[in-house]
Amino acid sequence: MKVIKSPKSIKREIGKQKRKAKTIGFVPTMGALHEGHLSLIRQAVKENELVVVSIFVNPLQFGPREDFKKYPRPLSRDLKLCRKEGVDFVFTPDPESLYPKKFSTFVEVAGLADQLCGKFRPGHFRGVATVVAKLLNIVQPDRIYLGQKDAQQAIIIKRMVDDLDFSVKVRVMPTLRQKDGLAMSSRNIYMNMRERKSATVLFRALNLAKLLISNGAKDSLRIISRMRQMIAREPAKIDYIAIVDLESLSPLRKISGNCLIALAVRIGKVRLIDNTIIRA
Repeated sequence: MKVIKSPKSIKREIGKQKRKAKTIGFVPTMGALHEGHLSLIRQAVKENELVVVSIFVNPLQFGPREDFKKYPRPLSRDLKLCRKEGVDFVFTPDPESLYPKKFSTFVEVAGLADQLCGKFRPGHFRGVATVVAKLLNIVQPDRIYLGQKDAQQAIIIKRMVDDLDFSVKVRVMPTLRQKDGLAMSSRNIYMNMRERKSATVLFRALNLAKLLISNGAKDSLRIISRMRQMIAREPAKIDYIAIVDLESLSPLRKISGNCLIALAVRIGKVRLIDNTIIRA
């Protein structure tokens, strides 16, 4: 496994492999790898001859009051995990190499970036789209692997790939969960035991919504109200609960086809997101 910091160097190395017609799978991460990340890496190893993982805490997607400086960066541990899973290249650029002083170009997916989490984290998805566009241009993969837990992010990246004609297939893999249902996240380590127990309410609320829908409920507002009632029993603050169209992320008044149920909840100082997809 090679660890490379320079964008030019990784492009040169991957160029050699592409000339050998090797298929390349790419897993973009911000490090602090957990089983969710590793499941993406394993899928990439299974489906490709070469696997590239990026580890880059992207400053563009953090707001002024968010945890950029405190975000966990256990690089040596992450590299050991990548090596164990059979990764070929790990790309670990410095912010200055991706965003030099005169950098002034950004990617924004209009209509999707200001929905759901975008309302509470202005500029976040512009930062996500910009860095993923740069990474795709650098790595030139055949497939990129994303997690369903970050559903809005995956939908935005898929739209960007389609709109800008990137030659890459977007693979969105299922959310990995703890035994109690909590979605795996690098931010889970910030919670104490009491908060960690309360955090399972996100998964329980999603399951309640699925049960209501399976029993015939179609009114989104009533379903959301029941979810709010459940979450209100815990020491939690709701940013949003939404039932939206799976492609446009527009709110749905009545459920009649495929939809995404998504929520963001603050437990203590930790903001957690989760979602589920309902298919007609």
